[in-house]
Amino acid sequence: MTFSTDHRSVFHHLPPDHVGRSLRADVLAGLTASPKTLPPKWFYDERGSGLFEQITELPEYYPTRAEREVLELFSEEIAAASPAEILIELGSGSSRKTPLLLDALNEAGPLRRYVAVDVSESALVDAGNALAPAFPDLELHAVTADFETQLHLLPRQGHRMVAFLGGTIGNFEPAARARFLSDIHELLGSGGGSLLLGTDLVKSPRVLVPAYADADGVTADFNRNVLRVLNTELGADFDVEAFEHVAVWRPREEWIEMRLRASRPMRVHLPGVNLDIRFHDGEELRTEISAKFRVEGVAEELQGAGFSVLGQWTDRQNRYALTLADAT
Repeated sequence: MTFSTDHRSVFHHLPPDHVGRSLRADVLAGLTASPKTLPPKWFYDERGSGLFEQITELPEYYPTRAEREVLELFSEEIAAASPAEILIELGSGSSRKTPLLLDALNEAGPLRRYVAVDVSESALVDAGNALAPAFPDLELHAVTADFETQLHLLPRQGHRMVAFLGGTIGNFEPAARARFLSDIHELLGSGGGSLLLGTDLVKSPRVLVPAYADADGVTADFNRNVLRVLNTELGADFDVEAFEHVAVWRPREEWIEMRLRASRPMRVHLPGVNLDIRFHDGEELRTEISAKFRVEGVAEELQGAGFSVLGQWTDRQNRYALTLADAT
């Protein structure tokens, strides 16, 4: 714990060099695979996080606005369906939408603690500074942890609501998604609680693809930023501008893929992992999947992980859904 006041605490659970070791392991596994892949979490250094904030304001990128609309319309109904003593938010980031849920949970029952979980301590501290004046009586706990592997470190007593928003569940492939939902169920099952899950919904590719390939090229810059991260952190020599941003709708899988396409043959040296790799002209590196869902499919996946669905809510245009599910 790095600091504690009457109502605010920061807890550190990341092992030493966790980020560096994770990056090296992901790079070695992904860039030696065929086809080559990298996980989307490596977009987000300081520059990448700033670019993503720009993306959320773009006219083509609807998910952030749609999710906020659902929260504005239905937070009170959601909170009434599952009052909670503790709200745990996974991948909380800036916690911009969180006040809507906190207000509703405060009205519904004895909410006493908000636990924000993220790998970025600076994002957690900034979010805590923003929330504290509006919620002076609420315990604000910031937890630096990897929610994919460290759920067991989160509160296991009291009636809890776990919020996993932003459509981030769509970055998991189906088998990994099922394991992760089961892990959340196991966390909640010990003391009772619910999961509030945000999912982007299937819609026309004419809407989906521009959301990941905006006219101003901000998403393209964001996508290429993963190569800048490898250049900085691993001493790699990627020619970043030699890669073209590609966004593709995969109808069979019902997900968007973001890729980087080599515009010429090249050899890249990554001294931080003692690796040399080659790209042929036109070869693609997959940097993200963003699965899109159907509300009935979300319910089925949650039931398969042991949850009972309490309710589902969408924005007015049925673009985005929040699903509340009970773990008991």
